Amino acid sequence: MIVEYIRYKLPAVTCSAFESDYARAASSLAASAFCLGYELSRCTDEPGTYVLRIRWTSVEDHMQGFRRSEHFPPFLAAIRPYVPQIEEMRHYELTAVAGGVSD
Repeated sequence: MIVEYIRYKLPAVTCSAFESDYARAASSLAASAFCLGYELSRCTDEPGTYVLRIRWTSVEDHMQGFRRSEHFPPFLAAIRPYVPQIEEMRHYELTAVAGGVSD
């Protein structure tokens, strides 16, 4: 398993639309066999800052499997207006340092 983090910095006026559009895009993530789960979090200190966390079966499954599947075009269409506001988009592997809920 691999974890992808995508960090967005948005103007406050777009936050409501962003959340609605990501709710729509989430159906593509949920339909993908390569996606093990996802969550969108909003920063309480900077309300225009969001982090999307997606758990993938592997980097290859994300980059080759999901992005070449029928689920990617509707996902991208829903979030395309926000792509320029991405500040970070990277894959991370888990380490042995963990506690609490394993999700």
